[in-house]
Amino acid sequence: MNKVSKTSTDMIGKVTDSNQQHTTSIISDIKSLVKGIVLISNVLPVLTGLALALYFTNASLAENWNVILLTLIGSTLVMAGALMLNNWYEVDLDKEMQRTEKRPTVTGSIPLKMVLTMGISTTILGFILLLFTTFEATVYAFIGWFTYVVLYTFWSKRKYTLNTIIGSVSGAVTPLIGWAAIESAYHVVPIVLALILFIWQIPHTFAIAIRRCDEYKAAGVPMLPVVCGVEVTKRQALIYIACLLPLPLFLTSLGTAFVVLASLLNVGWLALGISGLFTKDNLKWANRNFFYSLNYVIILFGMMIVFTGF
Repeated sequence: MNKVSKTSTDMIGKVTDSNQQHTTSIISDIKSLVKGIVLISNVLPVLTGLALALYFTNASLAENWNVILLTLIGSTLVMAGALMLNNWYEVDLDKEMQRTEKRPTVTGSIPLKMVLTMGISTTILGFILLLFTTFEATVYAFIGWFTYVVLYTFWSKRKYTLNTIIGSVSGAVTPLIGWAAIESAYHVVPIVLALILFIWQIPHTFAIAIRRCDEYKAAGVPMLPVVCGVEVTKRQALIYIACLLPLPLFLTSLGTAFVVLASLLNVGWLALGISGLFTKDNLKWANRNFFYSLNYVIILFGMMIVFTGF
């Protein structure tokens, strides 16, 4: 190979590597912008709601594939839009926190004006798609979006420790969206699922707040451990975990095996919550609590899909 050919090959290789790195960077920025793990953990209950609605109404999967697709895509877009708007509005807070300081809104890799435009347009598109399912499903999605964006992000997060409870409403509606796309959600199963998610989010968020207590304090966010201390937060987390104990008993229609497994998950989390009252290493306990709660919701709602044979 002559020198000219070798030089050309090297240049092409460098350009290719540069393009690949640029593509990877864009994908990484988008994942950060829509908070990938948060988005997935919110879409899963929508899928669970769909699966359970099909199961309890004896509806055909094949006959409802278009509704399922519209519901999953539409709800994902609405949630992604809400998360982008949250990132756009909280850029000043994200600059002060280590876990968020590399978000594209902070680094400037995606301009704030573009993030705002993407958040609004994605939300609108999501609602349009959901309107092709049922009006009830769209209403639940709007309740979740409005609670997260307006009541939580714009209003309560910077002012009140109750921001955690307010924000929990947005995640609680997700199984209602899925169920209502097939059948009215006026049914004990989706209501109990909403209750589980509402309660679950509070000790889950408390664990995050304890892990990042110094960062929240520096950013001026009045999370419970910042305002009332870690010990108060651990006690409140335990109370909410205990509230989950009776809820599997309302889901006996999913079978005894499911009720037993769900109850064991609750008892395991309760034991972890009790251990927090006696530990000196609050950070280690908060990390264990965070990962347990994350696996809890994935396993619990994943099991529901498995038990319905979706």
